[in-house]
Amino acid sequence: MDASRRRLLLWTALGLLVLIGLGVAFRPASVPVDVLELSPGPLVVTLGDEGETRVRDVFVLSAPVAGRLRRITLDAGDPVTAGDTVIAEIEPVDPDFLDPRSEAQARAAIRAAESAEQAARAQVEEAAAELEFAENEVVRIRDLFTDGTVSVRELDQAERANKSGRAALAAANAELQVRRFELERARAQLLSPAAGRAGSEDCECVSLTAPVDGQVLRVIRESEGVVAAAEPLVEIGDPGDLEIVADLLSTDAVRAAPGQRVFIEDWGGPLPLEGVVRRIEPFGFTKVSALGIEEQRVNVIIDITSPEDTWVRLGHGYQVEVRVVLWEQDDVITVPLTALFRNGVQWAVFIDDGGVAMMRDVEIGERNGIEAQIISGLSAGDTVVLHPSDRVADGVRITPRG
Repeated sequence: MDASRRRLLLWTALGLLVLIGLGVAFRPASVPVDVLELSPGPLVVTLGDEGETRVRDVFVLSAPVAGRLRRITLDAGDPVTAGDTVIAEIEPVDPDFLDPRSEAQARAAIRAAESAEQAARAQVEEAAAELEFAENEVVRIRDLFTDGTVSVRELDQAERANKSGRAALAAANAELQVRRFELERARAQLLSPAAGRAGSEDCECVSLTAPVDGQVLRVIRESEGVVAAAEPLVEIGDPGDLEIVADLLSTDAVRAAPGQRVFIEDWGGPLPLEGVVRRIEPFGFTKVSALGIEEQRVNVIIDITSPEDTWVRLGHGYQVEVRVVLWEQDDVITVPLTALFRNGVQWAVFIDDGGVAMMRDVEIGERNGIEAQIISGLSAGDTVVLHPSDRVADGVRITPRG
């Protein structure tokens, strides 16, 4: 081989090496991605929010009459027995202080009542004297009638006068009693609060007893003092008969139905509790969220179905987290929501096809806040890219991390 041919082959080989080096140097690097191999598993779709425990039947004991409440000695948590445990006692209120004008009027009324009593006493004495004369007159007329000196008419008149005298004396005594009671009433107007408190130990108080067996949930009014009629004093209930009320958004509450299963979490115990939806109240209300947004809420009532000994430490007004199960199924193909993206109007994912990203349209069904059900487009064993970045495209080489 001549020298010119050898030089041509040498430069050709060098050119090929340079081209291969440039191709390798400028070849796009594979994109590292997180991947997941799909396998059938359970999927549970829930809606959740905060809830609050409450005793199913709370009895609020109110003051039946206005008066002075004696101090309630019961504390929250004390057991009570229906019809036996005395919850509170109410006694009459102390009399009010009199201003100078009212006091002067009350003293004048006492003097008037004393004078009226004296007049009534004088009438009693007069009636007694008239009766004594009538009785003596009857005795004399009867003696004269026996001798035939007087007629029957005169005897009848004497006996009638005697009976009239007795009636007049009885009327005078009754009038005297009326005047004495009026005097007592007038003197009662001058009773001071100190005098009323002195006699309170012997008064007959109105006692409030427990309407049901249970425990004292809350003492609303503990200290002694004057209370008005119908003022709430104590709340009583059975802590073993709890229910949960959760105020869900109205758009979520329409998806709930009585009988649906409920998971009760973050209640303080090591394991979640189970419950069931008993009622969705038909009346919604407006509630302002922590961000100041007005929301329409609906109360959902939930019964706890777990054994009572597992949640015995729960009480009235405790905070819990509830998740109402809307849909659940075993052995379904699911993908994390972070793997899904929109391809026009279709949902799509990237799969790892031998180290190359391939876009595939999928149809999804039920989904929760973490993953979605795959109806078509993927099968068990496929490897999907979990959260593709903008560097991942159809046909791009990818390398699984880890």
